[in-house]
Amino acid sequence: MKEIIKRGLTSFALSSFAGLLVNLLIDLIVNAVEGPGFSSMSPDYVALFPSPTLAAYINILLYGVIGATFALAAYIYELERIGFVIQSIIYFVVTSVVCVAITMLLWQLHKYPSAFICTLLGYAATHVIMITIEYRRLRADIKVINELSNE
Repeated sequence: MKEIIKRGLTSFALSSFAGLLVNLLIDLIVNAVEGPGFSSMSPDYVALFPSPTLAAYINILLYGVIGATFALAAYIYELERIGFVIQSIIYFVVTSVVCVAITMLLWQLHKYPSAFICTLLGYAATHVIMITIEYRRLRADIKVINELSNE
């Protein structure tokens, strides 16, 4: 349990820092090229808070929540009694509920149906790719184990 909490906290910290760094770089580059006044946060999102500073802090916090969710949900793959397909479905459902909800809030996707659909399709495609790669890796591992046990 201690390792799971450590993994979640580490991912929270790394994701928060990466989100902060990416937003900072985007803001610096766009403001340098196009002039001051650009913010990488959606104006509709910022309007939900009493100040842009609070919106930025919550934004960074939410990046951390996304990272922690991915790290903690990956624990499902360490449970040996659950099959790979069920593990993958659980991982997809848990991460998609959290991540889609957060991206809907951050990007105000409910106001942009085509962007919402594209986000969902991109998220699903990413998971299909990840699951396919992991499935192939597992099959190769099983093949090696079977060859070793036949010797």
